[in-house]
Amino acid sequence: MTAGPTAGVDAPSRPTREVHELSHLWIEMSDGVRLSARLWLPVDADHDPVPALLEYLPYRKNDATALRDRERGTELASYGYAVVRVDLRGSGDSEGLMYDEYSQQELDDGCEVIGWLAEQSWCNGNVGMKGISWGGFNALQIAAMRPPALKAIVSVCSTDDRYADDVHYHGGCVIASEMLPWSTRMLSAGARPPDPVSFGDRWREAWLERLDVAPFVETWLMHQRRDDYWKHGSVAEHLDAMQAAVYMVGGWDDAYRDAVLRVLAGYSGPRKGLIGPWGHVYPDYGAPGAPIDFIGEMIRFWDHWLKGIDTGIMDEPMLRVFLRETVDHDPHRAERIGVWATEPSWPSPSVSEQRWLLGSDHRLWLDIPGASPESPLEELHTLVGSQTAGIEAGAYMGAGIVEDLPGDQRREDGLALTYVSAPLEAPLTILGQPELRLKLSVDRPLALVAVRLTEITPAAVSRLVARGLLNLTHRDSHEHPEPMVPGELTEVTVQLSAAGHTFSQGSRLLVAISPTYWPWAWPSPEPVTMSLHPDQGCVLALPVRTMQPGEEELPQFVLGEGHGEDQPTRGGERQVVHDWVSGRSTLRAWFDEQQVRLPDGLELNEHWERAFSIVSGAPLSAEVRSERTSELCRGDWRVRVVATSMMTADATTFHVTSALDAYEGDVRIAARQWRSEIPRDLV
Repeated sequence: MTAGPTAGVDAPSRPTREVHELSHLWIEMSDGVRLSARLWLPVDADHDPVPALLEYLPYRKNDATALRDRERGTELASYGYAVVRVDLRGSGDSEGLMYDEYSQQELDDGCEVIGWLAEQSWCNGNVGMKGISWGGFNALQIAAMRPPALKAIVSVCSTDDRYADDVHYHGGCVIASEMLPWSTRMLSAGARPPDPVSFGDRWREAWLERLDVAPFVETWLMHQRRDDYWKHGSVAEHLDAMQAAVYMVGGWDDAYRDAVLRVLAGYSGPRKGLIGPWGHVYPDYGAPGAPIDFIGEMIRFWDHWLKGIDTGIMDEPMLRVFLRETVDHDPHRAERIGVWATEPSWPSPSVSEQRWLLGSDHRLWLDIPGASPESPLEELHTLVGSQTAGIEAGAYMGAGIVEDLPGDQRREDGLALTYVSAPLEAPLTILGQPELRLKLSVDRPLALVAVRLTEITPAAVSRLVARGLLNLTHRDSHEHPEPMVPGELTEVTVQLSAAGHTFSQGSRLLVAISPTYWPWAWPSPEPVTMSLHPDQGCVLALPVRTMQPGEEELPQFVLGEGHGEDQPTRGGERQVVHDWVSGRSTLRAWFDEQQVRLPDGLELNEHWERAFSIVSGAPLSAEVRSERTSELCRGDWRVRVVATSMMTADATTFHVTSALDAYEGDVRIAARQWRSEIPRDLV
């Protein structure tokens, strides 16, 4: 069955309200700073008040997200909602300055905005929040602050734990492919001026103030452990501080999918979850895979919580997931095959642990009580880490497009210790987070381990299913890491990313283990030799799901037609170059990421280049470079900002440089540079 709708859902009735758009209005905060908002409102809302839906982002409502916002805002408002898109303080057309992600100021402002919305004559006093990525994050964070009017949120591709799986750290490892490039992106976005048309004559003064805001990366690198900095804004610390109804949405090709299951398991309030085959995109874009009618799904949720209409949505199963299947042909295909399934609760009664043993013969053996692997004992498996293992991993935060997806993993498998099962006699479905429990030793005090679970098809193609990272100094705690003792046998548990996947009959399971995974994980300061002790008990624990009676008869969800304006308007390349003379391998990625043309004549063009390079056998040669150019123009008005960054490290210190150049027309009006040296903290 190809990617399609999930179970038991009827589309809401078609919208009937005529909509008016207000492109710019000010919402004044208690300290006098004004935030810029865009509003879509039923024309009769003053006589028939409606709930408000807030999306609260730093991504510039009047250019970068303008097309998406207009398309979604108009459609949602036609169902009888006031849709409000607000630029964060210091971003877009809002006043003030923004110094970091998810600051207390940002959250306090959000609560004030919600209070303001609830008091408007066109609002019935009930407010919902929605958002993908940043907007999904701060919806959760603001919900934990309990503003009285906030009744329900839809959080898409977000996380409840900023340290566990955001773009900075994963498993205690520095995410080299994301941390610096994301800082560069935010440096560029924050350095663009407000629009003179909506902001007024002070636009240039506000622009110059923004150009002095330092890059975020230095702050992030100063907190390499899970300390109070990361606990702030991580609602995992206090999930039940929330009172709003929560709808968590994710995709199997997105980095934040684990958070959906964590919130469903940990939050005791009203909650629902949806995980589809998608990347870091809204489900009505649906890449890779068919789009669904996500607007209709959100309306059913909000009608229930903000209008008191019994849509039946809360009587349906708590969790809906797409169970993917592997095919032998191109993994970059535009859709994913599989089936939709439902779970009444999470953790699910239909999921149980199945243990597979890593044998000394490099086989995976199903752990059957009373049986033992038919393999020799007391054999040590040793691997010297290759610095280029991981270079074909695909994007950490993929949008579901071709250049982001991981391909055939056979090259990666060849750079790892691997353990392979016999061909499966029947299909095997997993749902949840696999774990690998290892007995290992390393020859250095600082080391990491990367684990991948793949499906080897009958055609011998290796398809990625799940993966995980662990900085071994964080084996017992992300708050209190300890160096490894070289040569000492140590037990560690690596939690892999969540997966909903069916291994086909005749396929084989493969586990791959390595002490390197560039450029996802910044390498350990010295080359590491890792030794596994399979005879001591190394176990793969799979969350195996049993199909429930009647599942194949469930009705189907409404398919969406996709939202063209929501699709990434980028084209580019992703390539690996190896210099045989120097031994340096470089992954280069460049994108013309935003090409926006608006009816009012405003144009936005953005170009982003990233390069991740390393020399074989030399972890201290690791280097990340990122450059982002953004240009805005309307008629004779033209401005441009160029943000560049570079990150390297020696054995004890990270070295980061960033630069920002700003142009009005062809005249450079500002040039800024920042340099940071930050000690490595058991990384």
